[in-house]
Amino acid sequence: MTEEIKVTCLHDRHVAQGALMSPFAGYDMPIQYVDITTEHNAVRQKVGVFDVSHMGEVEITGPDAAKFTNYIFTNDINAIKAGQILYGMMLYPDGGTVDDLLVYRVDDNDYFLVINAANIDKDVAWIMEQAKDFDVKVDHQSELYGQIAVQGPEAENTMGKVFGIDTTDLTFYTFKKLEYDGKTIIVSRTGYTGEDGFEVYADPAIICKMWDLLMEAGVQACGLGCRDTLRFEAGLPLYGDELTAEISPIAATFGMFVKLDKDGGFIGRDACAQQKAEGTPKKLVGLELEGKAIPRHGYDVLDGDKVVGYITTGYHSITLDKSVAFALVDRAVGALGNTLNVQIRKKVFPATVVKKRFYTPNYKK
Repeated sequence: MTEEIKVTCLHDRHVAQGALMSPFAGYDMPIQYVDITTEHNAVRQKVGVFDVSHMGEVEITGPDAAKFTNYIFTNDINAIKAGQILYGMMLYPDGGTVDDLLVYRVDDNDYFLVINAANIDKDVAWIMEQAKDFDVKVDHQSELYGQIAVQGPEAENTMGKVFGIDTTDLTFYTFKKLEYDGKTIIVSRTGYTGEDGFEVYADPAIICKMWDLLMEAGVQACGLGCRDTLRFEAGLPLYGDELTAEISPIAATFGMFVKLDKDGGFIGRDACAQQKAEGTPKKLVGLELEGKAIPRHGYDVLDGDKVVGYITTGYHSITLDKSVAFALVDRAVGALGNTLNVQIRKKVFPATVVKKRFYTPNYKK
């Protein structure tokens, strides 16, 4: 029996706008409206809007909310105050990744978690299972929210001009709740593009109204195609590619989000500490290829004739006009400047190991 494909509150609008639709994470989602290059450049140069209503939301409240959230999360929520946000991971005991997520600190006993669409059911079940020994309420709220991401250098101006929402008080990874159209909404200075921008969580009817206002104002609608090219250029991981149940944040070289010394520890801490001390067999690196050949997910990476890893994400970068990739390779061959080869169909293309952030993000600190 095939699983029913879900739709977001904006689905009818995507179809009416002629978007190319495709299943993603169990949802029928827009891949592109015009083309990926046009939409990518709109976000890099001006502003674009994404439907991200497929993302999941979970609220954790109660006397043990802080203790519990810190226990299931690699970053340290004690390092932030109400109105601030952290990025990090939830891990299995062996250090493998359950998911990567955002944690919004609403107050000392209230945390709002934003999880990946493909993992919603798995994550909620896992969180519920871990919560049994804590005095917390875990409230799965994905059905309550639609979500849009307004991204690009003109995002702040657009939020003010189109919605009348002043966001000048928000710095990167902060949020506020406010009244809009008689309902409480959440606006955060966050995104997945490497540009300044905002994510808005609100009642689906309000999200639909906001989308219509943005379209009337001439803001470029953007699909998941350029969301992937944008996040990739900025060195941001995608769960299922760079982070998986088999790939820990240490192997993926996102150890800066894993706070081994925080009070109380966290699930997967000991495994991560061991990986950090001993090194992981594989590590995630950036690769820059010669020529225009495009390295795709799953293509083999070679050291001489020996397969030493595979491509997790690869594109001919729109912003940089270079063929670049993330690859999970044997640690021994992952040093910066090392030369490897990528097998693309029947040909082999030389590639140099480079830093995995290809584009310098433009965030408002």
